[in-house]
Amino acid sequence: MTRFSTPAQAEWRAPKPYTEGKCCVEDDTGMSTIIEPLVEVLSEGQVFPWQVSGDPSAQPNPVFTPQAPPPTCIVYPETEAELAAVMACAHQNQWRVLPFGQGTKLAWGGIGSAVDVLVSIARLNHVIHHAVGDLTVTVEAGVKFADLQAMLVKTRQFLPLDPAYAAGATLGGMVATADAGALRHRYGSVRDMLIGLTFVRADGQVARAGGQVVKNVAGYDLMKLMTGAYGTLGILSQLTFRTYPASEASQTLVMTGESDAIAATLAALKQSVLTPVAFDLLSPLMAKCLDLPAQMGLALQFQGIPNGVAEQITRSRQLAPDLTCHDFIGAAEANCWQTLGNQMCSPQTPPEDLIVLKLGLLPSEAVNLLCELATLLINMPWYSRIHVGSGVGRVAIPCGQMAPLDLKATLLKLRSRCESSQGFMTLLQAPPDLKQGMDVWGYSGSAIPLMKRIKAEFDPLGLVSPGRFVGGI
Repeated sequence: MTRFSTPAQAEWRAPKPYTEGKCCVEDDTGMSTIIEPLVEVLSEGQVFPWQVSGDPSAQPNPVFTPQAPPPTCIVYPETEAELAAVMACAHQNQWRVLPFGQGTKLAWGGIGSAVDVLVSIARLNHVIHHAVGDLTVTVEAGVKFADLQAMLVKTRQFLPLDPAYAAGATLGGMVATADAGALRHRYGSVRDMLIGLTFVRADGQVARAGGQVVKNVAGYDLMKLMTGAYGTLGILSQLTFRTYPASEASQTLVMTGESDAIAATLAALKQSVLTPVAFDLLSPLMAKCLDLPAQMGLALQFQGIPNGVAEQITRSRQLAPDLTCHDFIGAAEANCWQTLGNQMCSPQTPPEDLIVLKLGLLPSEAVNLLCELATLLINMPWYSRIHVGSGVGRVAIPCGQMAPLDLKATLLKLRSRCESSQGFMTLLQAPPDLKQGMDVWGYSGSAIPLMKRIKAEFDPLGLVSPGRFVGGI
């Protein structure tokens, strides 16, 4: 097995004594009654008290209600058996648990209820088996996406996903949040990549699906259920993905121009036989980030054999007579897509200083929506990428230390606009006060009772990731 190194943990300082709540009780020795049993299950080097003061970058940044007491500790199991033991201990004591990997997406989703223990899978970072000839790879869920790609490239393979925070994101976190990115246009969603998984249930039992398993546990499609569940059904421990051969050539074409010309070109491209692997509609400020004119843009990435890529680039230019075309090749191409990703979710921006919306709407409405956003967010900087094939995209709004007071009303108008196009708007990331003031998910459909029943089947005590998912699940 290949194991990727995990950065040394920051120097943890013991928190001040708590004064209320189950997770605040201390025994006669002064050690938390939560920490002591966990140290017995793991070791002192795997259990760290929650750091109340000091450098905030040295600890994960989950979003809780301001009234919620802080967690007691963070634990770092190093094997699946240790993870199962931690969960069994938590279940026996009815401790609430929040799983995470590197913490890059802890600010996403619903504003969570108070939890007692944060469980990191960062040290579950083995590559278990890479079947090069079968184009599959099995990894532990704490493996970083960037590390896996660096390993796969040695055999001229890759995992066709384009997640937020690509440098730090773990594969478990990507599955938990269903974070596929622009390459979904050609290769499909995270669920389409996933062919097997193992997870630890709330009671500490280990369940497996896919791969060598003939039938899913209890008849559920566990891979579909766990993908995008935000860790509310259990903690992922192992994942098996299909991989793809790397292409001989790759090139990106970004076209910029007025909205009418963008709409006409977009329609022509969608009706053509061209096969981009990524196809995004960019807002003006997104184009400007690439040192291009601050106009609406279309970004198309083509991969394949050199002659095929060149032919598709030429044909794309012919379909855009009223747009300005810009080529990105080699290192410039890699930097182009990295810049677009970082602009939407910058690792350097604190979660409370950035609002990120996830949108879904009819693809035919994408250009009109960007035009309307320019009016709705007229006094604010905003950035947007919409995946042309699916109509799913994101909007990022830097908000500094405090969001504008009227932003809630603006976001509700945007949600209404998306819903009128048979779509949705999720408040993916935002300051806690804004999340508290509105429904993060905005979903009130008929599936909520079913989702709650499934949650009750997997986690009847509601101990895992409480409050992060739709309907307060």
